[in-house]
Amino acid sequence: MRLSVNALWEKCAAVIRDNVDNEQYVYLFAPIEPLKYENNCLWIRVPSYFYVEQLENRYSDLIGKTLNRVTGSPTKLMYQVSISDTSVTVSSLRETVGSQPVIPGRPSGLSFFRPALQRLDPQLSPSLHFGNFVAGESNRLARTAGLSIAANPGKTIFNPLFVHGKSGVGKTHLLHAIGNATLEKNPQARVLYISSHLFQVQYSQAYLQNKINDFIHFYQSLDVLLIDDIHELSGKTGTQNVFFHIFNQLHQTGKQLVFTCDRAPKDLQGVEERLLTRFKWGLTAEMKQPDYQLRVDILKNKIQQDGVEGIPQEVIEYIARHAKDNVRDLEGIITSLMAHSIINGRNIDMELCRQIVESSVQVGEDDKLSVEAIEQQVCDYYHIDRDLIHSRSKKQEVAQARQIAMYLAKKHTDSSLAHIGLVLGNRNHATVIYACKAVEGWMETDKNLRSDIQKIEAQLA
Repeated sequence: MRLSVNALWEKCAAVIRDNVDNEQYVYLFAPIEPLKYENNCLWIRVPSYFYVEQLENRYSDLIGKTLNRVTGSPTKLMYQVSISDTSVTVSSLRETVGSQPVIPGRPSGLSFFRPALQRLDPQLSPSLHFGNFVAGESNRLARTAGLSIAANPGKTIFNPLFVHGKSGVGKTHLLHAIGNATLEKNPQARVLYISSHLFQVQYSQAYLQNKINDFIHFYQSLDVLLIDDIHELSGKTGTQNVFFHIFNQLHQTGKQLVFTCDRAPKDLQGVEERLLTRFKWGLTAEMKQPDYQLRVDILKNKIQQDGVEGIPQEVIEYIARHAKDNVRDLEGIITSLMAHSIINGRNIDMELCRQIVESSVQVGEDDKLSVEAIEQQVCDYYHIDRDLIHSRSKKQEVAQARQIAMYLAKKHTDSSLAHIGLVLGNRNHATVIYACKAVEGWMETDKNLRSDIQKIEAQLA
């Protein structure tokens, strides 16, 4: 007897629930609504593109195996995304977005003197899209707003969207992702990405050629205007005046504006008050430096995108602990690791990883974990006194905490087994080896303990 789509999804959900944290299940899987199952395709409705991204990036293997197991045949998962009372059907967000790349050496001036509705090169990079824009707490608000804008540009409350943050946190990637996703949905939309510097250069050219009206007319014909580094307009009175009129026309006619900046509007100097006021009409969203978990996710995404296999988890975690400032450092280290591995014909291991990281970012003594620091973190997490860890107590909770501390010390420090044993109660190196093997075995079967260790590692970062 063939299962109904609701019954089929209930069976899938039961399997998934046993393999993910309850918090993740409630947050990501509970909102899913099964729609239909036909032609080996299961259709589900999710609230937003964010859910699609999370399910695809984190749980695609689990979902795929579960579907095949429950249905008994290869099954494709299809999403119906509901944003702002509209529905968009997608099978994957990892498909290449159709747009032209930015070509090195291309003349800097756009042809804004041509007829306004002539086909426009959006100046977007197809490699920067939401499929490889990894979500985390530090960028969640800006990313979610960007997805909503791409689904319905100019028609959301996020107009303008003003994104600010330090260099390297993903602001430019977000602009390109919004533009590419907008064109994916509506290829006829007039979308343009441009830096503030190039905008200023174009204005100067138009001024010298007495073609300011043509310049304004071109920009007022756009549907989506994406301007990077808006702070570079500071002190440019003439450019700001022209931009003020462009902004007003686009906003009044329901067109979308998105800006990035290195600081919040309130901290901008040399920008007219009337522009600052307009920057704050929509949503101001800060993108912060990525936290430890996001850094790990970004590294894994980069490795997956590049098709690299065999990079140990400890290498990924080491990079994430030390390259803290921005996404460019993370991706650059992975690229360097791959280059050294290929050119020198050696495996990517911790020795090579340390060499690359220490030559790429500043690794001070304060960044290096000690056995004592790990021991303290484990004790704090399990609310156990350090004296008990050092004692000969064989109570399960004490012995397990001691073994976890040994496992984490071996994984995250350069200390010898003898030194780890000495610090953690004057044990010998054989005891440390046994503890590490025991913890590795528990982690394979006990998801709660695995979750505990992941949380401790996040606190150590």
